[in-house]
Amino acid sequence: MNLLLLGKGKTGSLVAQVARERGHQVRALGSIDNPGGAALGRENLQGVDVVIDFTTPKAVVENIAACAHAGTSMVVGTTGWYGELPRIRELVEKSGIGFLYASNFSVGVNVFFDVAQAAAAALGQGYSGAIEERHHAQKKDKPSGTAAVLQKILKEKSGVELEITSVREGDIVGTHILTLRSAGDTITLAHEAHSRRGFAEGAVRAAEWLAGKKGFFDFKDVWRGM
Repeated sequence: MNLLLLGKGKTGSLVAQVARERGHQVRALGSIDNPGGAALGRENLQGVDVVIDFTTPKAVVENIAACAHAGTSMVVGTTGWYGELPRIRELVEKSGIGFLYASNFSVGVNVFFDVAQAAAAALGQGYSGAIEERHHAQKKDKPSGTAAVLQKILKEKSGVELEITSVREGDIVGTHILTLRSAGDTITLAHEAHSRRGFAEGAVRAAEWLAGKKGFFDFKDVWRGM
């Protein structure tokens, strides 16, 4: 596949490395190369199978709009823009492109989501709960997209919206902890990323899955087929 990567940060650079290891052609653009999505016109995207975005919450919406206008499919790993989700879904569906996003492309995190969904039953049996997420000091959005998805999963299953505590310090890759407490015991579920490689591998696998498809998807669609 011919991939265009938006974002040259730590995760973006690893996505490029993993994609090349899996036999794909990769070109990368940083923020200076693509102000306001200006580099994402039809001519520049000719021959690109999928654009992968790991930029910033501020840049990603313009990038999505530009790719939709150009008719180029897109995988988005950037978080912090989900308030725009209804508008973006409508834009994608009108454009006829393939679009796939995720708060987290890690297989382990998606297993964590499945376990948390089952554990949500405790919130209807006298347990209280809380979510804590820890990330590196440079992370722009707070709370993390992963924590927000976890909160949504638990609310949909139990009707209870748990508070999220966010910590930004050092070079923490990403840690998410769900704690459920009762008078008799405590249940703790945690996922700790040791490196960004799991995110990168998941993003590339998502691009491979999306190739040739049209529609609006999230990583659960890929995960179900694994």
